Amino acid sequence: MVACKKNNSTGSSSSTTDGTTPAQLETQTDDEVQVNNEMDQAANDVNTAMNSDASVSGSTTSSLDRNTITDGGGVGRIVLGGLICDATITIDTSNGLRQITIVYNGSNCWGNRIRTGTVVISIPVGVRWKDAGAVVTVTFDSLKITRVRDQKTITLDGTWVYTNVTGGLLKDLATLGTITHTIGADSVSIEFADSATRIWSVAKQRVFTYNDGVVVTTTGTHSDGTNNNVSVWGTNRFGNSFETLIVEPMTIAQSCDYRLTSGETETIRPVVTTTVTYGLDSNGNPTGCPGNGYYYYKVVWTKDGKTYTFIGPY
Repeated sequence: MVACKKNNSTGSSSSTTDGTTPAQLETQTDDEVQVNNEMDQAANDVNTAMNSDASVSGSTTSSLDRNTITDGGGVGRIVLGGLICDATITIDTSNGLRQITIVYNGSNCWGNRIRTGTVVISIPVGVRWKDAGAVVTVTFDSLKITRVRDQKTITLDGTWVYTNVTGGLLKDLATLGTITHTIGADSVSIEFADSATRIWSVAKQRVFTYNDGVVVTTTGTHSDGTNNNVSVWGTNRFGNSFETLIVEPMTIAQSCDYRLTSGETETIRPVVTTTVTYGLDSNGNPTGCPGNGYYYYKVVWTKDGKTYTFIGPY
């Protein structure tokens, strides 16, 4: 179910080439919502994988449950199931390697997404994830996500650099108080359901705190010389350039099943700027955790003196 509201709807743009018709702006916003949500979820999975083994995390204890070890292990190689409900994790330290591979199996254990493909984490020799300034490389290899409610797909390929700025492990967050990570990527390739493939860049900071569970607040860290707090920029599926600023931190809460509960962004295009507010109900009002129901976002833009509003689920 999608609630849609447009003010002065008779004034819709006649342009189909500048990417600013109502339908195009709604699609671009939905693309951003899906891509950012899935990249955040992948970052959470990377954290889970790196925290699962003391040889990688640097923890004095391992969180591995030996009951989750599956067939396929060997010298310097551990294969795990169960830590991520729709994936298997392989930790490989054989022959000088320090690599973690997450393979998604296409199940629908989340109820809202189906994932296939691979994420590979490469850890330099001597790096322990718990240390301040620890840097790892994360590579997407045909990570395809299908959104169950409408079967919309995106496929991610490319590499990002993931840095533990402050140091510390999430299992110790209640004691540490705050942990800060950054994500940087120059060129993540995104293939959309219409087969359009575009390159996006990413620059984000994720701050972890504890309040009735883990709380993650995300901000943008890139500056183009005019605008600060830029989190994503590139070309949209319609071939138009854009950049997205996080103007109110994007907040993910463990108490709401690690869902995005609030935040606000501005997406700047050559012709029009859209403002998107998250954590709303179907009427566009702030709401508490909806349980198994949808959160909604509201996107607002003005063109040719007319203001438009669209509300969609996520």
